[in-house]
Amino acid sequence: MSGVRHLALLMRSLNGGGIERMTLNLARAFTERGYRVDLVVARPRGPLAGQVPEEVRLIRLSPSSRLEALRALGAARASRVAWPLLLGPCPLMLRRLPALVRYLRRARPDALLAAGTQSNLAALWARSAAGIATRIVISERNTMSRVVRGAGRGFRRRYPSLAACSYPQADAVVAVSGGVADDLAATAGLPRAGIRVIHNPVLSAARIACGVSPRPEGDRPPLVLSAGRLHRQKDFPTLLRAFARVRTARSARLIILGDGPLRRSLRSLAARLGVADDLTLPGFVDEPMAWMTAASVFVLSSAWEGFGNVLCEALACGCPVVSTDCPSGPGEILDGGAYGTLVPVGDDVAMAGAILATLDARLDRGRLRRRATAFSVDAAAERYLDALLQPRAHTRGPTPSSVGA
Repeated sequence: MSGVRHLALLMRSLNGGGIERMTLNLARAFTERGYRVDLVVARPRGPLAGQVPEEVRLIRLSPSSRLEALRALGAARASRVAWPLLLGPCPLMLRRLPALVRYLRRARPDALLAAGTQSNLAALWARSAAGIATRIVISERNTMSRVVRGAGRGFRRRYPSLAACSYPQADAVVAVSGGVADDLAATAGLPRAGIRVIHNPVLSAARIACGVSPRPEGDRPPLVLSAGRLHRQKDFPTLLRAFARVRTARSARLIILGDGPLRRSLRSLAARLGVADDLTLPGFVDEPMAWMTAASVFVLSSAWEGFGNVLCEALACGCPVVSTDCPSGPGEILDGGAYGTLVPVGDDVAMAGAILATLDARLDRGRLRRRATAFSVDAAAERYLDALLQPRAHTRGPTPSSVGA
């Protein structure tokens, strides 16, 4: 398999989330190693649209009708569990399934890496419908049981049964943390031994090597920084309540980077807590690490994660970290608390205490930066290439040799 040269990467959009950033990092790393790379995207719009490397071919998947999607599902021999999905609001990737089938038949990449549950399922179904031999590597990027818990009756509610039926057809199954792998095995009933753990490709060699200036001492209050989509997963209300407790003890500022549906409610909560004047919400930023360099402490308040890329970025900047010990990822990144303080999910009292203790401590920022080297793009890219190019030991289920147009 050493002659494999054409790789495809599949994801939903070019929004500014962790999946999109990590996929772009891999695309860049693969082209640097001489591979021809297609970035296959359902919605190629968003804040990261301008960051697609010139060497990468961007493929847009056009939406199809429900009837076309149903035909593609039938050709893919997809589990009947998937068919009712076409009766309600149609999932983004399902409407792009016929276009993905056409892409695979035309381009015939040697291997395809899918990012996220919807993309994973679409990739496996599309290969079956296309009747081709492209290797499919799927990557689970979030804690499935937590995603399903708040999913209502929609597509996400069916993730465990769909994964149980479809994921065994993959040539390799990857999880971004040991916790995500354990959860996927338990939630979808998959053998844990068949799931590889590859930590996210967060930091390029250039970013790891760049010098970080210490936060200048001065009259400005210390900066408490956080970042992420303004969504219930990130549990910023707990951070705001913790910050309000911090403000009763000392002066401080809070900046939360990112956009999302909870912006207005977070501002309202800050006003009720009396910290509205100390809160800044700049929205999406291209370079969060520039803000981390200036921060006194970085706080991740999530109820759940797949990994926690922002923690790696903060460590690379030598920025002290406080994080919830949520499933999954932060405990692995911080080595059980050796490189930052872990607090219980939803506990604003413990979070406030940890923030205050961190602000008062004198920490070895160089030690934090050295920890960040474990999460380099180069290390992850090599492990993903191994998964993409190495034949698996067992044989997947049959795929149709021909499919009607």
